[in-house]
Amino acid sequence: MIRCDGDGVYHGHSKGVDRYQAGTGAPVWSTPLPGSVLFGWQEPDAVFAGTSARAVHRLDKDTGRIAATYRCDAAVYSCATSPGGELVFAGDSSSSVYCFTADGTRLWKLATGCGSAFSMQYHDDRLFLVTTDGSLACLDVSQAAVEQAGRGVLPTTATVKDTGVQAVAPSTALATVNEVEIETSGGVVVECIEEGSRVRVRVVSPGFDPTMRVQFPKRIRQAGSRYLVTEIVPASNGAFYRVRGDIRRVL
Repeated sequence: MIRCDGDGVYHGHSKGVDRYQAGTGAPVWSTPLPGSVLFGWQEPDAVFAGTSARAVHRLDKDTGRIAATYRCDAAVYSCATSPGGELVFAGDSSSSVYCFTADGTRLWKLATGCGSAFSMQYHDDRLFLVTTDGSLACLDVSQAAVEQAGRGVLPTTATVKDTGVQAVAPSTALATVNEVEIETSGGVVVECIEEGSRVRVRVVSPGFDPTMRVQFPKRIRQAGSRYLVTEIVPASNGAFYRVRGDIRRVL
């Protein structure tokens, strides 16, 4: 979690939430929380932290004090509020969405029907969710809709599918660099070579093992071509190299 305003930067992590002074980065307060912070939301006077310990915590921005706790039934992947934090929403790892009053009273819990909400945004009485099954969902969370739902009156769900959308092929166009520019631009040169029916990549710049394979985008591999990459780093198991940063074709 990372949220910021004109006065502070609020960082949620595996042990809780810390506030740092905007501009200087000086620590202001640190509030420990059970579980890891997975998502955050802010209002002018409070920051909200959703955690793996099945709760959303409301923290006062000035002091870091926990002003309210909103209990859920599973790890909280995302959270949001209506203006001023009057209503607090949470999405959990079991594909449910919750609504609470500011003081922590649970108003309702419902199944999304489309996976768990990894991210959410509140806007004009609507709650927008991005879910684990690839859906973008919109919930009517207006007062009228909440009252109707309490009486068992639910709207008809509309499903919008992508129709007629053409797949976009990844581009193979690359920026280029000449031999003279290599000397001044830094980076590492790699080369594509044919090995039987495959095109492999190896590092040709000094200081690297030329026999070790390089993880490199297949769509731009062309036998005999050389490329300048920003950085080459060994994989964690030491079995191959990884490319990091920009890739430019050497002319």
